[in-house]
Amino acid sequence: MSAALAVLAPGLNVAVQDLGRPGYQAIGVPKGGALDPIMLRLANWLVGNADGEGALEMRFSGPAFEVRVGPVRIAVTGDGVEIEMLPSAGERYSAYRSLTLLPEQQFRVVIKGSAPCYLAVAGGFDIPPALGSLSTLAVCGLGGFHGRALQVGDVLPLRLSEPADEGESTLRPAKLPPLKAVRIIIGPQADRFTTEGLATFLSEAFTVSHLSDRMGLRLDGPRLEHSAGFDLISDGNAHGAIQVPGTGHPIVLLADRGTTGGYPKIATVITADLPVIGRMAPGGQIRFEVVTQAEAVAALQAQDALLASIKASIHRYRNPNETLARALAEENIISGVTRADGSG
Repeated sequence: MSAALAVLAPGLNVAVQDLGRPGYQAIGVPKGGALDPIMLRLANWLVGNADGEGALEMRFSGPAFEVRVGPVRIAVTGDGVEIEMLPSAGERYSAYRSLTLLPEQQFRVVIKGSAPCYLAVAGGFDIPPALGSLSTLAVCGLGGFHGRALQVGDVLPLRLSEPADEGESTLRPAKLPPLKAVRIIIGPQADRFTTEGLATFLSEAFTVSHLSDRMGLRLDGPRLEHSAGFDLISDGNAHGAIQVPGTGHPIVLLADRGTTGGYPKIATVITADLPVIGRMAPGGQIRFEVVTQAEAVAALQAQDALLASIKASIHRYRNPNETLARALAEENIISGVTRADGSG
């Protein structure tokens, strides 16, 4: 009998995601996949999986599970996420480390922020791929666990009956460079906007709407003026394309976007900044900055180099005291020195 995670509480729209299913947009299926592929990768690396293994994507409210059979090795990544053992006795484990749980142990994922968080299990989930991917496209019931978010009573089978005997892993949280503005390349239909509309788009701040979802980040704020109407012959929608419908309010297209659309696209978010867009929550502020194609490529190369250095820094240990000692050694925990006799 294989190991499994039984769902005690489903959380809010928690579903399996991986790096998506490229190559099917021509038949109306978007690539989909994780809103924050960086955090998905980190979670997988911590439990010894390949980059794109399927993991649980969570936001706002985390799920609770019971380990069936096992043992099971897990890891969570993301902003403000922890593992709490049940029944609750204050025993919590931080993100960015693996944790091996025994049969019948219960735990829940505590999420304090709003950005996507990920829970990976060693070996991955033993569910059949759809069009080569485990990503859940809930709008049409494709992929993931029965094509939907988790429900109470679900039992998620795992590929491994028990994890490899290689100890636990930990890494320092990813410190990505802060962005003053989300970087974009203008077009492909910027000529469908007035000079004033384009200037407004590039100079003003926008607010993420509560109507945003995995299909698109809807932005409230100043209205962008079209120069020649807002209806076009439908063409392909790229991940990160910024459509502007008749309301004049931009929509940044995300992982589960429609594959075609007939609204003018004023700009496209560069690939390196798509995880930033994926982390944004209702009420968040966003500005845009134009870069060249060469700068976009350089930004992606820099991000890849940073991720490679993070992967190389993963520390594996068998004694939990090892990771504590290592963390203390890396911190400057002395703020000053004074003499006991008060002379200095």
